[in-house]
Amino acid sequence: MFVDSHCHLDFPELRAELPQLQDAMRAHGVTHALCIAVEMPAWPQVHALAAEHANLYATVGVHPDYVDTPEPSVDLLVAKSHEPKIVAIGETGLDYYRLEGDLEWQRARFRTHIRAAREAQRPLVIHTRSAADDTLAIMREERASECGGVMHCFTETWDVAAAALDLGFHISFSGIVTFKNAVALKDVARRVPLDRMLIETDSPYLAPVPHRGKRNQPAWVAHVAEEIARLRDVPLADIAEATSNNFFRLFGIDPHVH
Repeated sequence: MFVDSHCHLDFPELRAELPQLQDAMRAHGVTHALCIAVEMPAWPQVHALAAEHANLYATVGVHPDYVDTPEPSVDLLVAKSHEPKIVAIGETGLDYYRLEGDLEWQRARFRTHIRAAREAQRPLVIHTRSAADDTLAIMREERASECGGVMHCFTETWDVAAAALDLGFHISFSGIVTFKNAVALKDVARRVPLDRMLIETDSPYLAPVPHRGKRNQPAWVAHVAEEIARLRDVPLADIAEATSNNFFRLFGIDPHVH
């Protein structure tokens, strides 16, 4: 049994094929998926997906890459986080890879999400790219440890992973860990405690080997688990069980509903 802890099934290229994607999930033993919000105007569609399908859940939040989009308030995020099937706040965080100039607005948005998560007592789904130091600094300043959550699609060093673990966060691995050149990330996958690990696809992006370059889908999260099992020299079932149990515990989801 596997769980995809991070995907974007509301994106047009996936939503149009949802019945086939659900069939593929069942065929590959993927029981649940968490649909991640990226901006408030699109949030109703994300929420609707979760509401319509017993095995899908959703988040509420605004991705750091989205510039020209309405900024959510703490109160709005808290209110939406208590809607049925909404289990986390995010994805939020910092991304200095694609954007340049004064990114203080991005840091302010991140702080808003952390404050909302603390108030709502919902876990955070954090995205960080080329911004690890500032991400960790804001997490500490805003006491993100009080709500916890997950560092999604982790691609940073072991030192960054260790700092996030110290703050009570989980580390989630995507298809990137299957890439041959992801040597440092493979080392992180060997070292993260099993009780703090999640797996994801980030569909429709980052398809794992042997599907690299194709449009990703939740069914392929099993390949992420297979690579981690290989790296740690443990049975695949151990990775499946640990990451699924961690998912249900972190997000407060009943594993028997799917």
